[in-house]
Amino acid sequence: MRIPIWGFVALSLFLLYGCQSPQPELYTIGILQVNDASTMTETRRGFVESLAEEGLVDGREIRILVESARGQIPEIWRIAESFVARRVDMIVPLSTPSLQAALHATSEIPIVFASVANPYLAGAGVSAEDHLRNVSGVSSEGPIGQSLAFIKSLMPGIKRVGTLWTPSELNSLFYKDKAREEAGLLGLEMIAVPIANASDVLLSAQILINKKIDVIYQISDNTINQAFQAVGRVAVDNEIPLFGGALFHTELGACAALGWDFYDIGHRAGKIALRIKNGESPENISFQHMDRVMLHINLKMAEKQGIVFPEEVLNNADKVIDSEPSLF
Repeated sequence: MRIPIWGFVALSLFLLYGCQSPQPELYTIGILQVNDASTMTETRRGFVESLAEEGLVDGREIRILVESARGQIPEIWRIAESFVARRVDMIVPLSTPSLQAALHATSEIPIVFASVANPYLAGAGVSAEDHLRNVSGVSSEGPIGQSLAFIKSLMPGIKRVGTLWTPSELNSLFYKDKAREEAGLLGLEMIAVPIANASDVLLSAQILINKKIDVIYQISDNTINQAFQAVGRVAVDNEIPLFGGALFHTELGACAALGWDFYDIGHRAGKIALRIKNGESPENISFQHMDRVMLHINLKMAEKQGIVFPEEVLNNADKVIDSEPSLF
């Protein structure tokens, strides 16, 4: 029986490829962001580069899936559940709402959180050592007491401090209550105005000004971080000092901010992820907390808001810029 030429071709291809062992699936990491704010972007960049430094490059040794909920809370939960359905090997939630969604979606897949103010409120555990067996990560609770003390040292006569906050965010409620507590210890009154979404920020900031505050200390939360420049514009228009709760706020209108390097937060989380990928159980990895407070200053914003920084403060700052935000 004569075999047509195409039969020989098919047989050759089968022998060449069909008998080879299937390629193993890449270790897959799902990164879940609540939105695309600068804090999220920097945290993710630090995480990805931390893994790359150890030879784990996206698309080569590992696969990284990045999903953003764009500020929509129901979408965060859907993404977390989709990661579970796609059988990712690890979930990396950036922000408290993302961690809450990941914890609800799985108790088996390893979770490495970053950029989370208080993982315990989210249900991840009760202490750095006593936590859920599939969870570890890096907490980014801001230095609120230190920030308010810094503001009072510059403006000893102030009485009323204002901030905006987002009731739908557990981390924002935590920061608002913490700021009120720390302000009370310094003899200050904290005035807090709630917002529902990012589009409320401009109007709510104007309402805050009308409450006769002496200074704005804007806590960092995911919703307000998206629209921080609106707070900056209101502060400049009313010549009222604005201090940020995150370092990048000085690039969006704040005259100064104490806080953490979010790239470093992500970088540390990447080292934890590497340990887990290499076989270590998350249960045995303690939660990490940031400990090096940095100071950033914006001289242009300080001038517009009536603040003069002593030479000693300027010399001790980690970064000093002299520019207006592009949208001002």
